[in-house]
Amino acid sequence: MNTITTTNFNFPNQQSVYHGKVREVYNINDDLLVMVATDRLSAFDVVMPKGIPYKGQILNQIATRFMELTSDIVPNWLIATPDPSVAVGHLCEPFKVEMVIRGYLAGHSAREYALGKRMLCGVVLPEGLKENDKFPTPIITPSTKAANGEHDEDISREAILAQGIVSEEDYLVLEKYTRALYQRGTEIAASRGLILVDTKYEFGKTKEGQIVLIDEIHTPDSSRYFYAEGYQERQDRGEAQKQLSKEFVRQWLIANGFQGKDGQEIPEMSDEYIATVSERYIELYENILGEKFVKADISNINDRIEKNVLAYLKGI
Repeated sequence: MNTITTTNFNFPNQQSVYHGKVREVYNINDDLLVMVATDRLSAFDVVMPKGIPYKGQILNQIATRFMELTSDIVPNWLIATPDPSVAVGHLCEPFKVEMVIRGYLAGHSAREYALGKRMLCGVVLPEGLKENDKFPTPIITPSTKAANGEHDEDISREAILAQGIVSEEDYLVLEKYTRALYQRGTEIAASRGLILVDTKYEFGKTKEGQIVLIDEIHTPDSSRYFYAEGYQERQDRGEAQKQLSKEFVRQWLIANGFQGKDGQEIPEMSDEYIATVSERYIELYENILGEKFVKADISNINDRIEKNVLAYLKGI
């Protein structure tokens, strides 16, 4: 199936292009950013060789919807979505940290906890928890924003301030926004029969100095969801939780001997497996947003995107 794994557009007044792990960001006139959500799949900070059909569209449309559903509590960078896989927004200077917030002991935090660690990013973790237990209150565990090909690293609030990565004044705003977004996300998830387990947010500053939410929000790539029904029963029985997130890909990679460590080879993903991953992403979309996913035309994705973005830029 056709996927979008790389782009090489040249839009009017284009100043530069940034190729991220899964997104490509075009700077237009040092004023607007055109963000293309590709179908690339990243796990353990490594981009997989094959794209996942419709993944970019799914991530872009979920992020767009949640930007709309949270704009009353946190300002964001978004202006328009001229294509199913494209978002256009204000050019911002990104903060060099990702704000990770966790309501449950899952994923990375569970792996660290299993190693006997009882402090994560300067936050003390309670004794006696088992994997997927709920924390007494959600914890913020930031990570550094690594360059391409490098791994994000856990970092404490104290280290962020001590190293001057973010000023204390700005960091207080980031924390406040992170908690407000997670609370709203938790409420929306609950209305869909889901639990928002953990997620990460990225923020930037506009030219006017306003702190805004940027990039993606509450997508299966940036968040982990559990099904609420049966959650407690599964915990009581010590069973794995039914979840909606990219974790199923990570677990497949781990089972096939890959965790992004030096010397490890990415296992081959068959076309059949790729198709199942695409189906899982569509399932995620429909559960998270509570509506049917409408597949965009992918006969020539790059041409479609270029045409839609050019028409938008011409009209502003």
